[in-house]
Amino acid sequence: MKAVMLEEFQEPLEVQDVERPEPEPDGVVAKVNGCGVCRSDWHCWQGDWDWFGYRPDPPHILGHEPCGTIVEVGEDVETVSEGDHIAIPFNFACGKCELCRNGRENICENHVGLGFMNEAPGAFAEEVHVPNADINAVPLPDEIDPDTAAGIGCRFMTSYHGMAHRGNVGNGEDVVVHGLGGIGLSAVHIANALGANVIGVDLFEEKLEKAEQLGAVTTVNASEVDDPAKEVRDITDGGADCSVDALGIATTCQNAVNSLGKGGRHVQIGLTTSEEEGKVSLPTDEFVAKEIDFRGSLGLQPSRYPEMLDMIKTGKIDPKELVSETIAIEAVPDKLAAMSDYDTMGIPVCNEF
Repeated sequence: MKAVMLEEFQEPLEVQDVERPEPEPDGVVAKVNGCGVCRSDWHCWQGDWDWFGYRPDPPHILGHEPCGTIVEVGEDVETVSEGDHIAIPFNFACGKCELCRNGRENICENHVGLGFMNEAPGAFAEEVHVPNADINAVPLPDEIDPDTAAGIGCRFMTSYHGMAHRGNVGNGEDVVVHGLGGIGLSAVHIANALGANVIGVDLFEEKLEKAEQLGAVTTVNASEVDDPAKEVRDITDGGADCSVDALGIATTCQNAVNSLGKGGRHVQIGLTTSEEEGKVSLPTDEFVAKEIDFRGSLGLQPSRYPEMLDMIKTGKIDPKELVSETIAIEAVPDKLAAMSDYDTMGIPVCNEF
């Protein structure tokens, strides 16, 4: 089968012919119908995130945002069958640890990162293996077409968890999203659906315009103001109820936290780059004085997909609104290379293999 191979960090990626996967007894093999092209794949290609455990030894197949159709089923699998259409989370859970038993499969003690770890070759390929399929293969309702399913990826479902669960966004709250890539635009769309007044912050006018199309009540061009956080505090008359750093660089994290009012909640979704290596200086005294909560957010538990899928079925949210383009697998290396200059918007999806 064809697959996008990482042969050496930071060197051009290649589409190669490789062996197709075989299912483990508890796993399934899915034909990939679509796979989002994400900046997280770019980080993996660059060799970032060794401090996070997401640095595979090459050669390795990249790609972590797939949906697909099951073509082969392991002998111990009970809940899904050949022919089922499935969404596939990027952080595979074991289903047995205490966190999994308590409904927090997204931070499983034994999780394996699809496309980020050698134990889970990625989904920029014609087929992908899904281990522990009774947990990690999420059946999709018939009402959700392949293009919509491809948009769920990691960015949309991650933003859903960040807004609905970790941010606990409510009707009428002021929410500010810093960094309007795929995660940020998804967060704008979802927070708007939850009834929030959303402010989008970015450097690029086309991304700000897209945020407004997705429901932002106003936007801030960070390149045109001295202090984006102060601008947000002025707009919200004292600070936002919830802030999101959807990018992960020090500047966006700091600006997001400084955008909050008293009692505010910060949701950190973006992971840092090699410049920060997971460490960012923050105003901890402000956390104390304003009783600010800082909350990390990773992926979405497979057990909580149904509530998101229900909102998609009823039209309250629509991942397809975030899909900026569809491409063939041969175009994935160039699309990832364009991310070196932040030259992408929304969620590009590879759906031709």
